[in-house]
Amino acid sequence: MKKFIYPIFCAFLLGCSNEYTDDRWSYLKPRLVVLTDIGPSEVEPDDNESMVRLMAYADRFEIEAICTTIGWNCDPYPEEWSKYLDKVIDAYSADVKNLMKRSGQTWFKTLDVENGQQELGYWPSAQYIRSRSMMGSRKAGIGVIGEGNDSPGSDYIIKLADEDDPRPIWITSWGGANTLAQAIWKVKQTRSPKELKKFLRKLRIYTITDQDMQWSMRMQRDYSSHLWLRDEFKDDLKFVWDESAWLNQNELGKQNWAKYETYIQGHGELGKNYPAYLWGVEGDTPSFLYVMPNGLNDPEDPQQVGWGGYHTFGMSPDSVTYAWTNWYEPVKSISDAYEKRFYDDEFNDFAARMAWAHEGKGNTNPSVVVNGKSGRAPLHIKTKSGKNITLDASDTSDAEGDELEFKWWIQPEAGTMDDDNVTIEAADSQKCTIKIPDNVDEGETLHVICEVHDNGDFKLVSYKRVIITVVD
Repeated sequence: MKKFIYPIFCAFLLGCSNEYTDDRWSYLKPRLVVLTDIGPSEVEPDDNESMVRLMAYADRFEIEAICTTIGWNCDPYPEEWSKYLDKVIDAYSADVKNLMKRSGQTWFKTLDVENGQQELGYWPSAQYIRSRSMMGSRKAGIGVIGEGNDSPGSDYIIKLADEDDPRPIWITSWGGANTLAQAIWKVKQTRSPKELKKFLRKLRIYTITDQDMQWSMRMQRDYSSHLWLRDEFKDDLKFVWDESAWLNQNELGKQNWAKYETYIQGHGELGKNYPAYLWGVEGDTPSFLYVMPNGLNDPEDPQQVGWGGYHTFGMSPDSVTYAWTNWYEPVKSISDAYEKRFYDDEFNDFAARMAWAHEGKGNTNPSVVVNGKSGRAPLHIKTKSGKNITLDASDTSDAEGDELEFKWWIQPEAGTMDDDNVTIEAADSQKCTIKIPDNVDEGETLHVICEVHDNGDFKLVSYKRVIITVVD
């Protein structure tokens, strides 16, 4: 069972005091499981690319498991392909000593302690990541779910959900989610309905399209175990189905490939393992960008836009089941615009980390503080209709002492208030004033983002979301 390690102790050990908030859980990394069809670069270069990026962010995610599994180009999944995951982990092992300098970390905890809860800012050992790498389901489709389809990955998902840890587990599906489906099937067969419900409510899934089948049959939605998951467990399993961010990630990566050649490839051992694209660039990366703890969004609310897109709950592309998705209009256009808006910032963030991997030095992100509140959790403010609210980010800091640029903006889709009549005074300053209109109904909400760039290398960004609720 995991043991909670108090934030002050974490800050002392890791030099990550800039993560301090009064919410103890905000010190901990989001829990992440990856289902990847990683393979040879001439077949699956994008999974290799996304895995390199994930390793460059190992201080931001608690990588609970990486399961090699089926995808569009590999049914059944060849066991020997898992060696490509091993190569990326080996590269991380070579670069992590440089990456650790980013947060002032000088040593690794024991593997036993690493298997507990990990705090934001902590770089895990390569030994830990290897111990969490395993085979998932090797065959695709709902037809194989059942007896004889258990795998180390499906069994481990059950183990993770049974841990005494209140944080949700984000299952990110870079290939098919057959491994998760098998885990849920097994729990359904062996536990009571109440226990199954408890199990499901610990899980979240973000799928990069639907890859629980071969490419040639990708429109046969009823073949996939994903449809079964959405239909059978619709009341308890949060299912995010992306059909926008992964397409933009691929296409924008191709358009900006010269930057990858300059700032990613060859930078550290990880950069040496970053292959040239074949179909598109890092099509699987949005799955964990969506969970990125950068203050922009709370992944529990898919309508809060983040680096992994914007989603609403509606009919899924199978025209039968419902999910949080972005394939239909106007949602797809909204998500598309945000993804393009954020692309340069999320690339620059990656490039800065690869500079650390290569040289052991570089730029770090600003630490945003709004009205005395730091950390990734949103700031909640209650106000009355017709009032003015002052938002003050003057305590925001930058470790390198870089000059900071502030921008306050509203994400209208996340709130319920009519933002056409809302004004922001001094939207490009440290301190702004939000004017709430008269006659706003009780319970209406407004989502304001504080976006802060530094002027150092790659002009790195951080965010703070402010959620304003009108009360009587």
